[in-house]
Amino acid sequence: MEGLGILWSIIIGIAAGAIAGWIMKGRGFGIVINLIVGLVGSLLGGWIYALLGINSSGILGVLLMSVIGAVVLLWIISLFKRKP
Repeated sequence: MEGLGILWSIIIGIAAGAIAGWIMKGRGFGIVINLIVGLVGSLLGGWIYALLGINSSGILGVLLMSVIGAVVLLWIISLFKRKP
């Protein structure tokens, strides 16, 4: 994400977390949790992309990578979450 700056990272993180929340639960989790999920998801998505040899560029490419990482993160979390 070089060249985008910290502000774009935060905006993309919030958007990715919100989109992943909608995909996995049907709604977002609030701005702070969406930011955390999006930022961690971005790191996870970058790692997944590197393993697969995929390169993302531009804002939409980074957003897609972040959303994929955030969805994977939420799926992993759901595996450990207790079901009532």
